[in-house]
Amino acid sequence: MTGSIPPGARSEPTDVARMHRHVRQWLILFIVGLVVSGVTAFPLELELRLGAAVLHAGWSPFPQIAPDLVMWVDRVHAALVDTYGRYPFMAYGTDWLAFAHLVIAVAFIGPLRDPVRNVWVIQFGMIACVGVVPLALIAGGIRGIPLGWQLLDMSFGVIGIIPLVVVYRLIRRIEQAQAALPVL
Repeated sequence: MTGSIPPGARSEPTDVARMHRHVRQWLILFIVGLVVSGVTAFPLELELRLGAAVLHAGWSPFPQIAPDLVMWVDRVHAALVDTYGRYPFMAYGTDWLAFAHLVIAVAFIGPLRDPVRNVWVIQFGMIACVGVVPLALIAGGIRGIPLGWQLLDMSFGVIGIIPLVVVYRLIRRIEQAQAALPVL
């Protein structure tokens, strides 16, 4: 069978297609996370009011098992209501925070479409995830944020980097596989 493609050669394009599919799946998960983070930064006062109501509901065990959490949510809610009541323009800052999350999510459409050419977006995202940890520790300490809340904030960077590392490694494997394919 002269001119036929050996069976092993057929698996490479299939492997590349599978890796592209996995890259897309991981990136969609990451983009959804960014969008949810962005959208939920808009209605902070409502979210805190609902959170406080749940924590104080008669069926809620939180006042007994996590009184510090309940006090912290109450304090943040009261501060937000007071600040927004006297200085409503302060909410504009969290509006920009929300917008930034949405814009960053849009940036990840590039690697979704062409991961190899847009690998720099993945690298940028990994750097940003790493930067979350020192920011939470430094700014959180300066602003008097409880350590538990700082750890929660840091978890976004720690958890967020996982899909990006997976995607980065897959992109590098795609690059290698594409370089090994014969040019027709």
